[in-house]
Amino acid sequence: MKKMLKYLQLSLALSLLMMANSWAAEPINTLDRSGLWGYKPSGVAVRGFDTVAYFTQGEPVKGSEDIATDWMGATWYFSSVEHRDLFIGAPEQYAPQYGGYCAYGIAVDSLVKIEVDRWDIVDGKLYLNFDKKFQDNWRADIPGYIQIADDKFEELLAKEP
Repeated sequence: MKKMLKYLQLSLALSLLMMANSWAAEPINTLDRSGLWGYKPSGVAVRGFDTVAYFTQGEPVKGSEDIATDWMGATWYFSSVEHRDLFIGAPEQYAPQYGGYCAYGIAVDSLVKIEVDRWDIVDGKLYLNFDKKFQDNWRADIPGYIQIADDKFEELLAKEP
């Protein structure tokens, strides 16, 4: 009986791990802090922050679920109707690169969550990163890492979990 229970626990753990890996392959990063397992998909892009605000206000600004739109299978929150309308008119202009996954992470072969205060706008495009160390590495060779990440992103999404 104990062997059977251990087998069931192991099977459950492996199943949860496979589900977590399959979540990572979504084209838009909707990972958010919640639940027992740390980060899990919420359905909300950029952890609920207004991507237009990075361009217009130069800082991360929390969006509102009352001012939202859906794009590419995720819900995007905004801090104003004006920002939502700007996004709807040109989502590719305001959405972060690599679906909102960590830009440095993509360059080094991983789909990594982000922190909203680790960001750069380069040539009119928003790039998000995981933490200070990742962002420092990213900033050491932004053009090189963009070239690498541009080539890898679609491949990373297509990998089997």
